[in-house]
This record gives sequence, structure tokens and C-alpha cells, in this order.
Amino acid sequence: MNTFTLLSVFDGLTIDRLYGWLSFGASAIVVLAALIVVHEFGHFITARLVGVRVEKFSIGFGPKIAGWKKGDTDYMVSWVPLGGYVKFYGDDPDVEVDDERESFLNQPVWKRLAIVAAGPISNLILAVFIIALAAVIGLPTGSRVIDKVNEDSPAMAAGIKPGDTIEAIGGVVMKTWDDVRETIYKSPGKALKIELLRESGEKVVVDITPAEHKEKTLDGKEIVIGLIGVIPRQIIKTYPPHVALLKGAEWTWSMTALTLWSVEKMISREIPADQIAGPIGIMKIAGQEASMGFVRLLRFIAIISVNLGILNLLPIPVLDGGHLVFFSAEALLGRPVRLKTQEIAQQVGLFLLISLMVFAFYNDIMRLIKE
Repeated sequence: MNTFTLLSVFDGLTIDRLYGWLSFGASAIVVLAALIVVHEFGHFITARLVGVRVEKFSIGFGPKIAGWKKGDTDYMVSWVPLGGYVKFYGDDPDVEVDDERESFLNQPVWKRLAIVAAGPISNLILAVFIIALAAVIGLPTGSRVIDKVNEDSPAMAAGIKPGDTIEAIGGVVMKTWDDVRETIYKSPGKALKIELLRESGEKVVVDITPAEHKEKTLDGKEIVIGLIGVIPRQIIKTYPPHVALLKGAEWTWSMTALTLWSVEKMISREIPADQIAGPIGIMKIAGQEASMGFVRLLRFIAIISVNLGILNLLPIPVLDGGHLVFFSAEALLGRPVRLKTQEIAQQVGLFLLISLMVFAFYNDIMRLIKE
């Protein structure tokens, strides 16, 4: 890309906007580095627990910026912050070891599987605690109280006013805003009776027909939902620690399922490939979430942690999932997968990974150009 093209891409940026991006970019790198520390620590602590020596613990790739040595392990920070690694003693079959008891490749298969799986699992556990913290601080949620009625909407035509509380729809008691939303979403073009409680204490019943609204799902399919044109009043709901942990576990389970579903849909091309975001896209989203409050930022960090865990479990050589495939095959065959086969698979995996990163950067840059 020549200088003129670069200038034309960034021509619309103000100094404040550029400074904001750089600030959020630095914050995003710090957050990503923290998530990588947790991921690699999962590998590290599990290896130590099962008796494997750890030679290096690095945050980032490439040349070392700084580091120190404690015990048998060199701890370091390297120049490229988009990853990290743990190097185990005896993980190279071509290098002889002095102590086979602490050698990675001389461990039973189940120990090696545990060590490799511990990284992604650590990211999922972290997400549970992040959401639990957010729940203790207070999660914003919609209430059944109407905060705003949109102009020229079915709600305004029916006489719904700000401050009204939705008590029931079609004779069914509404306990939460989610109940209200789901009932209306499922009723496009269908006449409904909504029971309201006014701020004055008066109870009224209004007839309303939700407007038909077309929207696209994550996989690009078009669906029709019902909308009445109201915005709920937001409330902050806090939870005690034991309930917050349960909320964190439920949320992480749901996000894990959604992430797996999204990966499957991207592979089958039901979700457009241009939805993939790279570091620039992540920085931008991080900035948007941070501007909406600390709890929203916590939730975004938890989403990245779940994605980091799940994507590392994909059966691609050079990722944790690829190693899990090799070790699982070894357990089934009773012997290690041929070294030449592993090397070829890792080269292919590295090519796929680099291609994906380049494509994600391309998507980010194209979004910048279109803004």
C-alpha cells in the first residue's frame, strides 16, 4: 500500500479520535496480555503439578524485552504481544534429556492431555469469575417499566406512556422484561391485549398489534419479529457472591455454546466471512464497551476469554486443539503419531493460522475505509 492510499484511509480521523483508538488499543493489548497470562499459567501450573519441568514462560513472541529466572524457569516478556507460550523440558524428540522423570514427552498420555487442555480451560474458568464479579457489582437489565415510547409507533398509537408498567400480555403475567420482549417478538402482526399499571396506580388494558420488522440472524437468515416501539427502564441488579458464581457459570456455558455454533456456521459459510474481526476490530469494540461502563467492559473481556479458550481447542496443528488430537491418536494407536506427519500438519496449521490473521486484518482495514 503506497503513502497516498494510507493517507486517504486516515484522512477522516481527528487527532482526538486517533488518540482514543491508540488509548483503547493500548488497553486492549494489556487485556489480551492478561488473558494470555491466564492461558499460559494454566499450562504452567498443571505441568508443575504433574511433575513436568517448565523451561520458559513467555508473554508475547519474538525477541525478549525483559525477563528473569526463578528456579528452572525463564520468565520473559517478548516484543509481539499477540500470543505467548510455555516451553516444557524434553518437548523436542531430537534433544536428549538428563532426567526423563521431568521430561514432557516421557509423561503418560493422560498427563500431556491434561497439560495441553489446561490453557483453554483456564480461560473458561476466568470468564466465570469475571461475570461473577460483574454480577456482584451489578448487572444492568431491562425492567417492565417503560422509559421511552417511540414516535409513530404502535405503542404510542395504543396510548402507552413512559412510566407505565407492563403487568400481563394476553392474560399471561410478565415477570421480567425478557418475558415481555419474547412475547412481543413472537407476535408480529398479531393483536395483543396488554395490561398496564400507571404511575398513578390506575390499571388499564390496551389493544396493540406489534409491527412486523425484518432482521438478520447471526447466520445471515432473515426473520420477522414483532416490535411495539418502547424502550424499557434500565435497573442495576446485584447478586450475592454464591449466586453471582452461578450466573457466571451459566453465562460462560451459553457463550461457549454460541461460540462453537458461530465457528461451525463460519466453516459452513452460513455466517459471512467478513464478520471476522482482527486486533483493530477488537480494539474498536473494546473502546465502545468501555465507554458504556466498567461492567460492560468486564463482559467484553469475558467474551474474549471464552473465544480465546474455544479457538485454541480447534483441531488445528500448532494450537492446543491440534496437540490434543495428536495425543488422543497416540492413546488410541498405542504409539506416537509419526514425527514427519506432525511436522507437515503443523506447517499446514501455521499457514491456515497466518492466513486467518491476514484476512482478519483485511476485514478491519476495509471497515475503516467504509466508515
